[in-house]
Amino acid sequence: MATGAPLFAGDSEIDTIFKIFQKLGTPTEVMWPGVSELPDYKATFPRWPTRGWAQIRNTAAQVGQDGIELLEKLICYDPKSRITARRSLQHPYFRDVDKTSIDA
Repeated sequence: MATGAPLFAGDSEIDTIFKIFQKLGTPTEVMWPGVSELPDYKATFPRWPTRGWAQIRNTAAQVGQDGIELLEKLICYDPKSRITARRSLQHPYFRDVDKTSIDA
């Protein structure tokens, strides 16, 4: 939303997943333990390296360092390492948001 366009605009499931891989890097066992055991994982997926946010559109300029840090925590491949919605609300990126109306 911050950049005005989807980060992963694919025209099919496989195109979308490849767009994610192209931006975040193709997931490995180091990034996501157990990924190779997932039912739809293919060892033949193309291998793209991780790209920094500075190379992904103008995201850094739009959301700043706090926003980049939050994005990285929100879209972490490994669900066990991903930040929860509740914890994300406590992130410094939202420090100026009035949270009094948010259900705790």
